[in-house]
Amino acid sequence: MNSGYPLIRPRRLRSSLKISNLVKEVSLNPSKFIMPYFVVHGRSLKEPIKTMPGQFRYSIDELLKELKSVTALNIGGILLFGVPEEKDEFASESYSDNGIIQTALKSVKDEYPDLLIITDVCMCDYTSHGHCGIVDENGCVKNDETLEYLAKISVSYAKSGADIIAPSDMMDGRVKKIREALDDEGLFNVPVMSYSSKYSSAFYEPFREAAVSSPKFGNRKSYQMDYSNSDEAVLETALDLDEGADIIMVKPALSYLDIIYRIKQSFRRPLAAYNVSGEYSMIKAASKLGYLNEESAVIETLTSIKRAGADIIISYYSLFAAKLLSKF
Repeated sequence: MNSGYPLIRPRRLRSSLKISNLVKEVSLNPSKFIMPYFVVHGRSLKEPIKTMPGQFRYSIDELLKELKSVTALNIGGILLFGVPEEKDEFASESYSDNGIIQTALKSVKDEYPDLLIITDVCMCDYTSHGHCGIVDENGCVKNDETLEYLAKISVSYAKSGADIIAPSDMMDGRVKKIREALDDEGLFNVPVMSYSSKYSSAFYEPFREAAVSSPKFGNRKSYQMDYSNSDEAVLETALDLDEGADIIMVKPALSYLDIIYRIKQSFRRPLAAYNVSGEYSMIKAASKLGYLNEESAVIETLTSIKRAGADIIISYYSLFAAKLLSKF
């Protein structure tokens, strides 16, 4: 049926950049990006991460210099991972008042009081065995005992200045335990961003080198999700929301765009997607070999994550993409 209005001709639409931008369905905004950083003890350290070209482990003084670009480009916030000097089976530095993340939080907040800081809460970076919790004599993670430590870490981070707590351990019941612990300390206004759909993925390998967090035995498949499963993601997300999660997350992003879409359609809650280290390093490697254009690939990749339904994108390409977008 003809409405009487002329049709927009696709050929003409594509021929004009101004018109194309006007009717574009999905747009990227740096204020929705989160830039991850790895922090180490020491001074004047900016250690290249071999498996993630262009990314570094920063001492706190060097991190403070780096964050000038984050604020100048209006990046939405940062996500901090600590790399401790000493590790033990109880991840002691993760909840120490003088731990690397606690110290970094205080320093960053002194210098950039308005910068949003998210702290990853997990024990794998801090345990001598590299697993995400307390393990028994058989090397199995003890879920309920681990919850006590995760709550302790979360409170310590929040008291040191974290704006958002992001548990990535995938222990059952951890959101409820963390929320209760924060509330008991009067930290009612500190939200929880839950890694609600965190899959056991090959795309984490560069991160494990960056954070020095590879497990010394076994793997993490017993507590991370099977990449064959989609219904499980909906169930895990529903459980985390019931326990008090304020923001939910899908990790990784690119091989799980269907999960991002399904979670967003199912819950309509603030949703983050983590464009992980392996996804970053693939583009870096391919662009170095001349197989693709890095700038185009990055913007297309991040747009696909946004288009799938992510409200927040955590990516090692956040700064790079923000600089590109500032040119338009």
